[in-house]
Formats: sequence, C-alpha cells, structure tokens
Amino acid sequence: MVVLPYTVAFLLLSFLQTVKITNSQSFIGINYGQVADNLPPPSSTAKLLQSTSIQKVRLNGSDTAIIKALAKTGIGIVIGTANGDIPGLASDPNFAKSWINTNVLPFYPASNIILITVGNGVMTSNDQNLMNRLLPAMQNVQNALNDASLGGKIKVSTVHSMGVLKQSEPPSSGSFDPSYGDLMKALLEFSRANGSPFAINPYPYFAYRSDTRPETLAFCLFQPNVGRMDGNTKIKYMNMFDAQVDAVYSALNSMGFKNVEIVVAETGWPFKGDDNDVGPSIENAKAYNGNLIAHLRSMVGTPLMPGKSVDTYLFALYDEDLKPGPGSERSFGLFKTDLTMVYDFGLSTSSQESSFLRK
Repeated sequence: MVVLPYTVAFLLLSFLQTVKITNSQSFIGINYGQVADNLPPPSSTAKLLQSTSIQKVRLNGSDTAIIKALAKTGIGIVIGTANGDIPGLASDPNFAKSWINTNVLPFYPASNIILITVGNGVMTSNDQNLMNRLLPAMQNVQNALNDASLGGKIKVSTVHSMGVLKQSEPPSSGSFDPSYGDLMKALLEFSRANGSPFAINPYPYFAYRSDTRPETLAFCLFQPNVGRMDGNTKIKYMNMFDAQVDAVYSALNSMGFKNVEIVVAETGWPFKGDDNDVGPSIENAKAYNGNLIAHLRSMVGTPLMPGKSVDTYLFALYDEDLKPGPGSERSFGLFKTDLTMVYDFGLSTSSQESSFLRK
C-alpha cells in the first residue's frame, strides 16, 4: 500500500518537471523592435511574454520602460547601443561608463540584462571610420562593466549580417570576407577573451528571394526536400538554417575561433508583403517559425555543432509599422498589437501544456 502513493508522486513530479523543461527553453528568444507608433504598453508586453516559453528578449536600443517592465520576470534581456554612439563610446571611456550607469546599473539584477550589443551591421556598413571604432567602443563598454563588477555577468558583442561572409556554400567552406582582415580577427579575439558570443543574422527568407525554385522554398522552410550535399564533408543538409549557421561556424573555425559561441540575433519570415514580393505568406511564416522552433527544441543541433541548440532570437515580437522599405519589412510580427497571435507558432505555454497532455 505504500508503493502506490510513492509511484503516483514520482509520476506527478516527472510530469511537472517535463512541463517545466518544455516551458523554459532558454535558447529561444525574440526581437522586440520599436520602429512603430502603435505598440502596447511595456507592462502588457511583459505579461504577454510570461504567457509564452520565450526566455529572452532582444532590444535594438535600451528603452528603460521596457527594461523596467521585464524586472523580476527572469527573462534575459539583450540591450544595444546605437551605431551613432560608437564614436563617443570609442573615444571616451567616461561616456561608456555613463552609458552603463544610465542603462544598466539602475535595473540590474532585477532586470536580467545578459548582453549588450554595440552597434548592428557595422562591418557591412562600408563606413570605415565606424568599423575602426567598433572594437575600441566594445572594449570601453567591457571596461565599464568590469569597473561596476559586472564583467562576466553581462557580455558585450556586436551584431553582424550574413554579408560578413565571403563564402557560405558549401557550409564547410564558410569564410569571412578577407577585406575585414585584422579587424575581424581582433573582434574574435575580444570575444574569446571575454567569453562573448558572435552574433549573426541568418535569414533563409532572403536566400529564397534570390532562388525562388519550389525545392529551395522547402529547404528554407524545414519541409521535406532532397537535401543539399556538402561535397567536402559528405554531409547532406536538410534545411537552410543549419547550412547558414554551419557556414558561420566554418568561418570561425578557419580563423582559429571555433569555440566562440554563435548566437542567432535575428531570423524570421514575413507573413505578408507587396504584390511583387516573393515568399511572404501566413503559410510560409508559420512553417518557418514553427519548424525552426521544433528544430531547436529537438536539441539535434547542426551537422557541425550537434547535440545543442544555438541561442536564437526570432524576428519579431510585433510588426513595426514605421519601418521603411517594402511591405514585408513591416510584416514580421508574431503577435498583433492587441496581444493576439498573428498565427500559432507553438510558443504559448498553455498550448504546450495541452499538447503534452494529449500525447
């Protein structure tokens, strides 16, 4: 008679642990862009995020209202400096210290700031002055964190587009554009010395736009396809995301930095676009984001980095209605501004629990 209650208790504990694991995947994050005039209050967004299994949020800037709203939620927060701040951060250590004093110290650790990104797309900006000042800016931000006894607790990085690669196909031949030369090497040495990640924005959507064959769409959406063979490694790739991430890994490895962590700072698929846009649709966006999330949850990893999932920040939480460019640029949101889902992409806590119970 003693065994039954113990067994029931054990099964209940196992169930609760499984649900907890399902709902706390720290490798899934989301981008919270603010190029919009119709966003809900930060407090509402904080509650929305807590109703999902999203564990990390990336801001392009450092909006203090959002940082405050995320306090005591446990959600990891990535904040960023603007490209325009880089010259000042590079030339004046006191400016870097002031930036940390304003945007980090009043909120940390209640607000779980985990990473500061110094600029976005600097290396592919063709602004040589900005490129040359990037590393000194990162060093001054890191020194300011060290002075505040936060070195190691909050990392410092910068975000790159896939344009930093000279070659990405096949994945094993991935390499950085040699024109970046010593500057890229110095950035990677900084990352290795400080345990900081290499943040990159792979977008299979843009790969599809340059090759709109049906088989390419299936490859980009994680749908059944014949795969693509890497002739060097004899590895068959079954989706574009793995191929792009492994190309970055190969580029890092070719320069002697294979142990620098890769973080996917942005990836997503628009659900609508202009009449001449190829690829945007609810069906494709749901397939890409839903299948990507399932792929990350499987923990299978990529062929060159098996058995783990890279931290991946989906793009994006909401549409940004003031963004310039084609209509697709304003249609990446996973949630509407009334806090309902644009489509079900599989990150609602309640839907995960009910799915678990149905199994």
